[in-house]
Amino acid sequence: MHVSGMILYKFVLRGCIFLSLITALPLFAAEKPTQLKNLILLIGDGMGPQQIGLLQTYAKLAPNSIYKGRLTAIESLFNHGQTGLSLTHPEDKIVVDSACSATQLATGHISGSEMIGLDAQGRAVRTILEQAKSQGRKVGLVSDTRITHATPAAFAAHQPHRSLETEIAAQMLQQNMDVLLSGGISYWLPVSVNDDEKLQQHYAQLTGGHIKIKSKRTDDQDLLAEAMAMGYSTVFDKHSLATAKDKVLGLFAYAGMSDGIRNSQEKHHPQRQEPTLAEMTHKALDLLAESESGFFLMVEGGQIDWAGHGNDASALLHEMIKFDEAVQVVYDWSRDREDTVVVLTADHETGGFGFSYNRFNVPQGKALATEAFKNRLFQPNFNFCDRTVLDKIYQQKASFYNIIKTFDALPEAQQTPLDLARLLEEKTGFPITSAEAAKVLATEPNHHRVPGHKYLDAAVFPKVDDFESFYVYGKDIRGDLIGRVLAKHQCTVWATGTHTATPVTVTAMGIQTLADQVKGITSHAELGEMMMFWLDNY
Repeated sequence: MHVSGMILYKFVLRGCIFLSLITALPLFAAEKPTQLKNLILLIGDGMGPQQIGLLQTYAKLAPNSIYKGRLTAIESLFNHGQTGLSLTHPEDKIVVDSACSATQLATGHISGSEMIGLDAQGRAVRTILEQAKSQGRKVGLVSDTRITHATPAAFAAHQPHRSLETEIAAQMLQQNMDVLLSGGISYWLPVSVNDDEKLQQHYAQLTGGHIKIKSKRTDDQDLLAEAMAMGYSTVFDKHSLATAKDKVLGLFAYAGMSDGIRNSQEKHHPQRQEPTLAEMTHKALDLLAESESGFFLMVEGGQIDWAGHGNDASALLHEMIKFDEAVQVVYDWSRDREDTVVVLTADHETGGFGFSYNRFNVPQGKALATEAFKNRLFQPNFNFCDRTVLDKIYQQKASFYNIIKTFDALPEAQQTPLDLARLLEEKTGFPITSAEAAKVLATEPNHHRVPGHKYLDAAVFPKVDDFESFYVYGKDIRGDLIGRVLAKHQCTVWATGTHTATPVTVTAMGIQTLADQVKGITSHAELGEMMMFWLDNY
């Protein structure tokens, strides 16, 4: 059955159930259905059930959990909403990328791999953001990656490939949205800034001097100047964001914004320049809520996916915490409203993460003063993982990506396995041997080389002992290899360095008759069509 046909069937079925209820209960027949004014879509990029499980396990079981007994925002939303599962697959494949998956959520049409705002045949189709804007609603996008990255791009652009960020940025500006908050200033600066010292100084002064000024555009279009001419308040730090009014374009980093570990370390520093994802979300709600016609807002926790690609459990935990802080802002704003629906989902799962018991550090037997153990010790066969490891995972000082970046910046004579072992132990708190560090640094011929390919052109790749074809990002694979080295200490396992087809959760909270419709198992194209139906009919 075609996606639209399946959706129609579901709505007809649910409508029949609803009609039967109001027929049986005349008391409610005269009540006017609550009007949907605001729709907020929260996307955890790479956030499968496993990633939610990591957050919940830490929050509830870590001896020194920062949650201190309170619920995560995600759990609160689950408790007060309705939850189902959604399949994320593209039109003719099994596993999805963020561009295709977000396009399906944004348009209600099944799409093709790495397409932006197009259906499976490559035709531009209306997005939910464009629909909401045509209805007079305000619209906004918030992300901690860069605003032209795959997920936000899918809601406001139409391109054959996600890599066309020069074109994506221009189309985003043409949409004349009300709120755009993220990183990625590099695609908004003219390419001439790279060779023009005066222009560099101009933009360094404009942005406050804390953002790298370099263009990644392929043309000389100055989108920042165009945005200001269109009436945008352009802001580049958390202080100017706090006072911004009306229509706002906020670009707070050269590329992606601060990662989760850095967010946890610096969010209370008075000298911090970047806003947090929670602060951007709070400001977006303040600005969009001024609309009497309502609004559509998409908020992405985009670096959950990056941590999953790196097989970095600590970075993943901190990304989930960062995203949960933003979810808390939305939950607090919306929970008592009767005109708003909040939908929380993911575009896909990344990494195939899990905690697992193992044969490393099998526990010693200990006496228990009970009748059942009077003649034997309590001694499980395997290491089922002490809860203190959750605190150690949280306490990691830098992501694997930044640890490798630090190592690569050392003088060549200090880039030895012993030096890497010492750096890893300093940053992670786990003992690493020189032999283990040597495995992180080992290389081999790229057995899957594709000349000219963005990621697969290198003749030499880091050496992966198993499932090597599922690790695709060149030198960055060294981070995944760190994850392998730490796995026995952390009780963590990873299935891949890419995405999986694991169904993701969908939770909706708000107007009950709408929230109830996400129960069961659906697909992202159906979910996108469902949300667009809500905006047109409620």
